[in-house]
Amino acid sequence: MSSPRAAVQPGRAQPAGEAVTAANQTAQRPSSPAVRHLTVDDFEIGRPLGKGKFGNVYLARLKESHFIVALKVLFKSQIEKEGLEHQLRREIEIQAHLQHPNILRLYNYFHDARRVYLILEYAPRGELYKELQKSEKLDEQRTATIIEELADALTYCHEKKVIHRDIKPENLLLGLRGEVKIADFGWSVHTPSLR
Repeated sequence: MSSPRAAVQPGRAQPAGEAVTAANQTAQRPSSPAVRHLTVDDFEIGRPLGKGKFGNVYLARLKESHFIVALKVLFKSQIEKEGLEHQLRREIEIQAHLQHPNILRLYNYFHDARRVYLILEYAPRGELYKELQKSEKLDEQRTATIIEELADALTYCHEKKVIHRDIKPENLLLGLRGEVKIADFGWSVHTPSLR
């Protein structure tokens, strides 16, 4: 895996993975070899989707393409205060290389002087945790589907030598059709020596 540390400059978008996505297609001009780097000004920021210790997640839309994303905004001062720069770099590097229907996509990232922005796939139905709170229990078919999707995604991660290490209902998001999306790779590790 290539390191996301390479050539990091404030206000510059950093590609997150090898596949060209709708999020970074906007950042590239096909007629020119020059790449236009993303900034927060390229987004219309909507309602908050969640709050965390290091920042917030917002519903956002790329102005040029109208592509809907979740924009995770992390405060550098908080990350540095906790000594978690390495963990954030690892999270970006790992999640950027994972492409599976049951893993939340990290399309791209960029930063400015005070914040790091992760451009993530939007999971419109939110956390599995909140669905469990509302329902108290899930029927057998729904439970079986969730377990199957989760097992498929974890098998894929393990084939890629990635261990998530923080699977819980709060880190399982739900897509438009209720499909599971593993999120938050902050505690994950890449273990090339894994058998």
